[in-house]
Amino acid sequence: MLKFIILKIIHSIFDFKPTQKTIVTIGTFDGVHIGHQKIIRELVAEAKDFDKKSVLLTFFPHPRMVLQKDATIKLINTIDERAEHLEKLGLDYLIIHPFSKEFSTLTALDFVQNILVKQFNTSKLIIGYDHHFGKNREGNITQLTEYSHLYDFTVEEIPAQDIDQVSVSSTKIRKNLADGHLKTANNYLGYPFSLSGKVVQGKQLGGKIGFPTANIEIPESYKLIPKKGVYVVSAIIQNNTVFGMMNIGNRPTVHGKNQTIEIHFFDFKTDLYHQNITVELLYFLREEQKFDSLNDLVIQLEKDKNTSLEYLKK
Repeated sequence: MLKFIILKIIHSIFDFKPTQKTIVTIGTFDGVHIGHQKIIRELVAEAKDFDKKSVLLTFFPHPRMVLQKDATIKLINTIDERAEHLEKLGLDYLIIHPFSKEFSTLTALDFVQNILVKQFNTSKLIIGYDHHFGKNREGNITQLTEYSHLYDFTVEEIPAQDIDQVSVSSTKIRKNLADGHLKTANNYLGYPFSLSGKVVQGKQLGGKIGFPTANIEIPESYKLIPKKGVYVVSAIIQNNTVFGMMNIGNRPTVHGKNQTIEIHFFDFKTDLYHQNITVELLYFLREEQKFDSLNDLVIQLEKDKNTSLEYLKK
């Protein structure tokens, strides 16, 4: 009989009280991309082999939001989406610690002594390449290795994961999404990028021209919204996979001002108002454009639908 691991999520370092030795990794892990997955799978496998617990420590808000007051930073995942992706990898514990200015003043030595050793009961730390931690990011692999000898734990550094000689990073994925290079971004992620939100009332113009849409509103202001344009998408609704096409943009043909996210689902007529849905982006069809008339827009939407259906057949 298969044994399923249920991820335990803890919202403070100081609420974690392990009764076994742990194998730990630390980082933001935005996107939980294929490089991150390599680190986590190794951590989980080793923890199982040696009867220890696998632990991932991450922080929220993002340190840049706190230390630099950077409201412009956009993340690939919301914190809930990040937890969902991490759960699929078989972790025992996910610790989401509130990042604050006070926490950022913790020295590298204090972090090792009081958190890794005393709080986490760490036997091994697995980190990605170029990892820094502690006050002013003073801690690095060299210091960690020195401290590991003093406090009886081991350190393993995972080298950069490459695809076609291109190093995978959250930054590169964000850039590809912003540039409309969805295929590359999804390849780096290892899964389709998604948007989650509540279906809200729109202008209802889509229904009048034969393409009713579900407008979704994303509550997290820090969530990255990819390049404006039309995408082929899918969603799980009422336990069924539904396909459609989505427009991200300002609807210039009808003189829209605010950016909207609208999905037209194929062969689907159920009322979705006030429901939360998650839409996976499968393919970038085209950039947003302004048409001379509503009739021209409808003609293009028919073409988009046919192109989408051809793509889905493949």
